[in-house]
Amino acid sequence: MHTMTTRTLCLALALTIGSVAYAQEPKKPFAPTNGQAGKDVVWVPSTPGMVNKMLAMAKVTPDDFVMDLGSGDGRNIIAAARLGARALGVEFNPDMVALSRQLAAEAGVADKAQFVEGDMYAADISKATVLALFLLPVNLNRLMPKFLEMAPGSRIAGNTFGIDDWYPDDHFTLDESTDCTSFCEALLWIVPAKAAGTWTMANGSLTLTQKFQMIQGSIATEDGTHPIASTALRGADINFIAGGLTYTGTINGNQIEGTVMTPSGPAPWKATKS
Repeated sequence: MHTMTTRTLCLALALTIGSVAYAQEPKKPFAPTNGQAGKDVVWVPSTPGMVNKMLAMAKVTPDDFVMDLGSGDGRNIIAAARLGARALGVEFNPDMVALSRQLAAEAGVADKAQFVEGDMYAADISKATVLALFLLPVNLNRLMPKFLEMAPGSRIAGNTFGIDDWYPDDHFTLDESTDCTSFCEALLWIVPAKAAGTWTMANGSLTLTQKFQMIQGSIATEDGTHPIASTALRGADINFIAGGLTYTGTINGNQIEGTVMTPSGPAPWKATKS
């Protein structure tokens, strides 16, 4: 009886020590893997060279508020913060959010680089001046209506994948000299002002149709109707030629103000959307 009791106690003690030792083993730190599944997109990080190029094309400055949707390990946001910008990453995976905060702290930019756990489609991007993204076409196309509600002139920098029917305003292909071997095309879209409609001018009217930054239309005056040509819409800045005159202006809501170059020199030009 005594021997059985001793053996039982020894076995229980051994199991207890083993359990305590197992419980005290440190938890391995989270380490993301290239291609790991996410809620809406797999995680494939942009190379440092791509991140820097995207932010350079967007001309990020300390005056900007940069956001990334599906921000992964936070590299876009941390790079933007290093440029002095305020930056916010929205990421669904809480482990990625925690890692991003840790990396931002290690980079010394935790005061400017913030990260929140959330759904990219529900994120409020209305105050962002720059988006730095690496998303698939299905994600970009779903987000496109929200992109177009951003302030005119806001910049959207992306890696490789385009947005249906919305041609980028600029693009650049990185090569192996920047350590980029796949997903190497940096793209930039500039959110256009809402130019479509009929605008009343002092000497007639301007009618415009619009597909993103592409505009067409005509000016009607007492001299007749003149189609516009050499058109350009970049953010809120609009330029075109009609009836031999060159018009430049800035769209501010329902107003356009600018200059028209006449045979006698430049003159003020204004238009109001009807």
